[in-house]
Amino acid sequence: MVLDKFVFVKPILVRYFPAGMNDLILPDEPFAGYIFDCDGTIADTMPLHFDAWDRAMRELGGIFPEDLFYAWGGKPALQIVGELNEMYNLKLDPEQTVEIKERYYHDLIPKVLPIEPVVRLVKQFHGTAPMAVASGGYREIVIATLRALELDGFFDAIVGAEDVLRGKPHPDPFLEAARRLGVEPRDCLVFEDSPLGMEAAQRAGMLAVLVPSPRQVNLPVAK
Repeated sequence: MVLDKFVFVKPILVRYFPAGMNDLILPDEPFAGYIFDCDGTIADTMPLHFDAWDRAMRELGGIFPEDLFYAWGGKPALQIVGELNEMYNLKLDPEQTVEIKERYYHDLIPKVLPIEPVVRLVKQFHGTAPMAVASGGYREIVIATLRALELDGFFDAIVGAEDVLRGKPHPDPFLEAARRLGVEPRDCLVFEDSPLGMEAAQRAGMLAVLVPSPRQVNLPVAK
């Protein structure tokens, strides 16, 4: 499996209606496997993750601007700390920083809310084709998030940051998820909320659906 083969697939945008009626526009063709990002795709956790990062930064004397946090959605936490050190001339210990951040996030997990259009699809697809979660977060945290939404029993595989050498935007998380599902990458459909995740799916040769933030409304559907 060639990890760096670029296959650019036009993403499918979705229309999100936050007030009651919400729907996702999907391609017509059937797929042999479905791969979901977790944070910001299945679960509305991004504000909670930012809160956890912000608390960790205040405790350790670091900085992580909110706009940069959202731009780096899907990037592994250890990599984030390394790049923050470089960008802001910090001396944060990556492992200690991530441990503190994850501890704060774990305390916030009871506040996790579902992204309903995606969760409905998870339940609709369950039992019809194998499904996986491919996340830039650690597997234990991903499982805890899914458990809070009562979705931990719906997936055949979970790929976390510790399962691949390179995270998004590299294709490795999605290729590993497809491998665990026993499905060819070209036969998978990916659901993602971040530019880095969309790039990773495209580089894996997979068609991808862009799931906008619940705070965005009336996004256009791609022609």
